[in-house]
Amino acid sequence: MDWRTFAYDIVNSAVAVLLVGALLFAVSGVWPPMVAIESPSMTPQMQTGDLVFVMEETRFSGEGAHQETGVVTARVGETTDADYRKFQRQGDVIVYEPRGNSETTPIIHRTMFWVEEGENWYEKADKQAIGRYDACGETPGEALPNCPAPHDGFVTKGDANARYDQVDELSGPVKPEWIVGTAEVRVPLLGCIRLRTERCLANAGVSGPGATGFGTDGLGPTASGLTVAVNGTGV
Repeated sequence: MDWRTFAYDIVNSAVAVLLVGALLFAVSGVWPPMVAIESPSMTPQMQTGDLVFVMEETRFSGEGAHQETGVVTARVGETTDADYRKFQRQGDVIVYEPRGNSETTPIIHRTMFWVEEGENWYEKADKQAIGRYDACGETPGEALPNCPAPHDGFVTKGDANARYDQVDELSGPVKPEWIVGTAEVRVPLLGCIRLRTERCLANAGVSGPGATGFGTDGLGPTASGLTVAVNGTGV
């Protein structure tokens, strides 16, 4: 193969990647439009190594979306006639920036319910998802964290996690402006392109050389430029 053929192939490949990226962006409205899953807190709905397509939350929002956010909570999904579900359970799964910090790795979790600033949301909560706390208050270490709600926002939780993100203090109630988008479609194992092969195979239940258990270490950008979303604590 001479250098002209090689250069032609490289240019064609680059153009194809750009066209696919432009198409995905046009459909999703967010960039990057896909995230890879590297921890197990959304299992079994999302597995480590999955690649998830993300869409701007206000596009094609479901019945019962909260005000102008475009997001349907699990609480609303349970009560609407449409029985709104995403990834086998009620409520939208969102990608959000914890505490609105764009410098931290985003989290991908399910929206459970909406709280207003100053609201005592203890009675709204699933008691199994608030751990040892038995009251709302402002005493650190004793009262339910982020209760009363410091501001309006969504209470969120990983499907496999025992507690709400706000109880584990991964984030305060998620403000609409912290949301990157809603998870729409997952492609099993395609995120393994970025992740270590052995760990992905282990999490998928596929035996292989040196396969180990779940991986929960830190995350970062993919080599291909796709954002990697952390799934919280993996509890």
